[in-house]
Amino acid sequence: VHRFCLIVKRETMKWSMATASLALASSACCRAFTLSRSSTTTFVSSSWRQGLRPLSSSSISAPLSEEVTESVGDEDTSIYVQEAEALGKLKSGFLQTMRDRGFMHQCTGLVELDKQLSAVDEETKEPLIVSAYLGFDATADSLHVGSLLQIMILRHLQQSGHRPIVLIGGATSKVGDPTGKDESRVLLDDATIQHNIDGISTVFEKFLTFSDSSDASKATTSDAIMVNNDDWLSELKYLEFLRDYGSQFTINRMLSFESVKLRLAREAPFSFLEFNYMILQAYDFLELYRRYDARLQLGGSDQWGNILSGTELGRRCDGAQLFGLTAPLITTSDGKKMGKTAGGAMWLN
Repeated sequence: VHRFCLIVKRETMKWSMATASLALASSACCRAFTLSRSSTTTFVSSSWRQGLRPLSSSSISAPLSEEVTESVGDEDTSIYVQEAEALGKLKSGFLQTMRDRGFMHQCTGLVELDKQLSAVDEETKEPLIVSAYLGFDATADSLHVGSLLQIMILRHLQQSGHRPIVLIGGATSKVGDPTGKDESRVLLDDATIQHNIDGISTVFEKFLTFSDSSDASKATTSDAIMVNNDDWLSELKYLEFLRDYGSQFTINRMLSFESVKLRLAREAPFSFLEFNYMILQAYDFLELYRRYDARLQLGGSDQWGNILSGTELGRRCDGAQLFGLTAPLITTSDGKKMGKTAGGAMWLN
């Protein structure tokens, strides 16, 4: 018993030192992942099988704010727990990288997605190229460190032989994503949005190789493309859009998402304009599937509800099997999501 007490005391001292070190580090910079209470204090890496998980609820950092509660959830909802067997059998190099770096948070149809990302052409035996997209709204003239995590995911996707699609939200920036917000965003005029698009577009060339071809409807190489959803959303006819696509959404379903429930629970104003954002993002996925054969949408864990809506819309309208994959959020030192319009962002430009 005496020996056991000495061991406990020693390990407690180690844990206290680790906690103090993390506190010092978090005061100087943001954290990408929190540390899990395990036998070895380390960041999420290839040792995920030992139970290390990104942004777990048992982290030693400051408590997360309500803005990202829907993203982290309880420990037992982690994909590293729920899909442990499937994660151990992954064949796709891209998904293996995502897994080993702790970049996974939620995924639809993980086993089937792995098959598509690791499939080869039966005749040529060459790997098949899958197109995946990630959206960035132009609400500021620079992206931030939270965006860098997403850009690196696109880079890993391209290095694995698949095609990244960078979607610039020229149209959705006119609406504003209400996810995690206590109040409506300030509406931006066209000139400001264009200025922001010019500012954020240049950073992608530092990390991705882009295609010079004007015909990008079919992925023949892993060269990335950049598109703007203003090209199709600005041309929609309101009544036709409501009839064709609004009928695919139910208010009951939209109200069930945590980000919506939190906003309503705070009795904060929630405009009809913002409420439509989910439908517009879902339609983006459908349009990108039709135009560029995009099968996978990537994003932060706070976008999970919007991504699910896109996969469901593709299935109902075109019978398409679409997938969603999210990564943990990067937060500021007080546990809030790092965003372009909130304080505490570390800007890439």
